[in-house]
Amino acid sequence: MTNQQIQTCKELLTAFQNNPQTTNPEKLRFTNDNHKDIYNITAPFKNDGKGTIAGRVESRDSEESEVHFFTEENGVWKQNRDTPIFKLQDPFVTKIAGELLFGGVETFPHPTKKHSLGWRTILMKGSTIANLEQFAIGPDGMKDIRLVELLDGSIGMFTRPQGEKGGRGKIGFKRLSSIDKITVDEIENTPLLENQFVDNEWGGVNEAQVLSNGKIGVLGHVARFDKQKNRHYYPMVFMIDPETGYYSDMKIIATRANFQKGPCKRADLQDVVFSGGLIRKPNKTADLYAGTSDVEAQKITIPDPFFQYET
Repeated sequence: MTNQQIQTCKELLTAFQNNPQTTNPEKLRFTNDNHKDIYNITAPFKNDGKGTIAGRVESRDSEESEVHFFTEENGVWKQNRDTPIFKLQDPFVTKIAGELLFGGVETFPHPTKKHSLGWRTILMKGSTIANLEQFAIGPDGMKDIRLVELLDGSIGMFTRPQGEKGGRGKIGFKRLSSIDKITVDEIENTPLLENQFVDNEWGGVNEAQVLSNGKIGVLGHVARFDKQKNRHYYPMVFMIDPETGYYSDMKIIATRANFQKGPCKRADLQDVVFSGGLIRKPNKTADLYAGTSDVEAQKITIPDPFFQYET
């Protein structure tokens, strides 16, 4: 249920640009053995009591990715040699029932299209990174499956089908009693949120956080192609009430121009910001962690975009 009228990327962007811009952009510094690009990171999370980031590690001329884990030492994120490496893209993390839940996108040769890749979301859980075990696999062709534990212990599940049901990518939401209920059928049958994306644009959820009032703060992205087939990705937020099903309008919270300048993987990816995670702070600001232009990892400090949904 929503009261909203569908808005295009350009309309959302105009609304954002009428507000004060973000400040304090900072590139994250990493060390790793192979000098590859590290981007599309998570926000920092605790693993064995240490601040940790998961990041997509990849050569500039390839999309063969690995996810590595990094621990901060004196302002530099150093590769953690005591944690596994996963052949995945675009990692994400949350906590459910006291356990670490980790996931990413697995690619594989497309079953019918030559020289093309298919993809699916892999979900794992464990007390620490070292003992993560796979517990669910999403449908082939679906990225951006995200889970959040609600105040009563139930699970909010976000999906993003493409194709006949979702076009270029639309967001679905369903409430489950536990993560044991997650199956391919449950994911595929999750209803879509209406009036979020025009048909030639797309988006997805990157992170979901339960708020103090039980509502869900959603951090995601909204994206479009321009006439030259360049991609434009913008971090966005909205709120959904799992009790009533009501969800708010999307709001763009940053653009590529709010981050430091840097290289891009390809010319069509210059204007890409891929939301990683949001760390809310007591002073009503938040640190947004993101991948920029499919090459680097950065963070910016912005007004807490979820605060309005708690008041």
